Amino acid sequence: MSTNVLRTADGWWVVRGDRAVAVDTKAATTAELIADRAAVREAAASGEPGTPVADLVALSPVTTPCRVVAQMVNYRSHARDSGFKGEISPTFFRKASGSVSGPGDAVVRPSHVKFLDYEIELGLVMGAPLPVGTVVEERDLPSYVAGLVITNDVSARDVQLTKTQFYESKSYPTFTPTGPYLSLLEPEDFAQFLDLRLKLSVNGELRQDRTLADMIVRPAQALTLLARFQTLDAGDLLLTGTPGGTALKAPPKAVEKIGALLPPAVKWKAFFKSQARNPHYLNPGDVITATIATPDGRIDLGEQRTPVADTN
Repeated sequence: MSTNVLRTADGWWVVRGDRAVAVDTKAATTAELIADRAAVREAAASGEPGTPVADLVALSPVTTPCRVVAQMVNYRSHARDSGFKGEISPTFFRKASGSVSGPGDAVVRPSHVKFLDYEIELGLVMGAPLPVGTVVEERDLPSYVAGLVITNDVSARDVQLTKTQFYESKSYPTFTPTGPYLSLLEPEDFAQFLDLRLKLSVNGELRQDRTLADMIVRPAQALTLLARFQTLDAGDLLLTGTPGGTALKAPPKAVEKIGALLPPAVKWKAFFKSQARNPHYLNPGDVITATIATPDGRIDLGEQRTPVADTN
């Protein structure tokens, strides 16, 4: 059964129900903690009463700097929302690790961004190096993936679309809330991957709700494709795509055809004028709640609850 680990300013904790036991480790980074799995197991088996989890302030369980890589359009429901037809080529992009923030930290909207969007994603935390050229089969996943985290691939859509790139639009500080838990997996836990359900709500309204069965490129294949050109190390983070239900959706076909005939400046002005009427984009004061778990609770990554704020 998976073991949930929480990180605070004072160190690492194994979570057992509503209480947490400190891990006796010198690990300062996620990679070092993964390498000290014996200390994690010792804390999990401890008879200590522990500390109430509610009394702890969780930091991101993925320490930085690290590589943060993400998959684009990797759920069928998101592909439909985005207007994709037919086969979708697997595509990766990078995010700055400076975008990683804690599970309760505010998502801060930059002053020039008007269309702020959410994307719940399952994060794979690497437990071993993945050299270029590695081929990963399903049975090999426990050799490379140490655990799982909730992530939110927050996106500045007006930056993303007008500049036709991802790095800036998804890399502002606080644009990758991560945690609360790093769920360290045992080999048998990987059989439950497709049962994991991703849910995201804004102000209590459910926006995204899908299992990994909706995924197009699954983790073993994704790691194999990524390893064609990218090395990963222990502690690095791979975001595996988001389900449908984000604020941004493709315009109707008729509107898209008309837009293709317009000069870019005119097209984008018209598009964002229509998006201004979309109530699903994030605004200061909103609260995003995200969970990822299996129905039986064998794997439960906790609850991420992040308010939205404007730049001071």
